[in-house]
Amino acid sequence: MDSVRGQGGIQMLLTAEQDAQHIVNSARTAKTARLRQAKDEAEREVKLYRTNMEAEYQKMISDTSGSSGSNVKRLEEETDAKIKNLKESSSKVRSDIVSMLMKYVTTVKT
Repeated sequence: MDSVRGQGGIQMLLTAEQDAQHIVNSARTAKTARLRQAKDEAEREVKLYRTNMEAEYQKMISDTSGSSGSNVKRLEEETDAKIKNLKESSSKVRSDIVSMLMKYVTTVKT
């Protein structure tokens, strides 16, 4: 009778071990599925964020490059005005500078 009871106890232990193994395997499967789901969600979020950042960057580029043509034109006008002012002021003092240079060039120090 002890041997029958021992066999039954061993069988119960084997059955319990198999049940535990099934529980562990299903937990692993569920964990793997959840990890895949989390990875997919993270990839979608990253893709959405990247798309939004790229759109914002492109908008910023188009905003700044659209006004660069007007900036170039404005800078050219300012440069032309400054050149004109320099020419006018140099023409006013040209005769004085030429006479001063002639004085220094023709004067001999002894």
